Amino acid sequence: MKAVIVTGGKQYTVAEGDVLYIEKLNVEADAAVKFDQVLAVLDGENSKIGAPTVDGASVEAKVVKNGKSKKLDIIRYKAKKNEKRHIGHRQPYTKVEITKIAL
Repeated sequence: MKAVIVTGGKQYTVAEGDVLYIEKLNVEADAAVKFDQVLAVLDGENSKIGAPTVDGASVEAKVVKNGKSKKLDIIRYKAKKNEKRHIGHRQPYTKVEITKIAL
């Protein structure tokens, strides 16, 4: 069984046992998270597509850890002006493991 969920402004196709890196949630590690915005539940002939969401469907997950991704180097340079700027950015994320898809 698969489901399409929305979190952090993005859509993810998930199945039980999947591990995802999603936008940071304000939840501690080893806590349970419930996603209520389920756009579709795909299960062969028993598939349900929401308009916009499926009523009563939810996806439960366990937070594995919170962290930061690899560093992005942003370099701005203007030729012949002796103007350089170096900026770094690390996007925070939450690693979750999908435990249950309820219909």
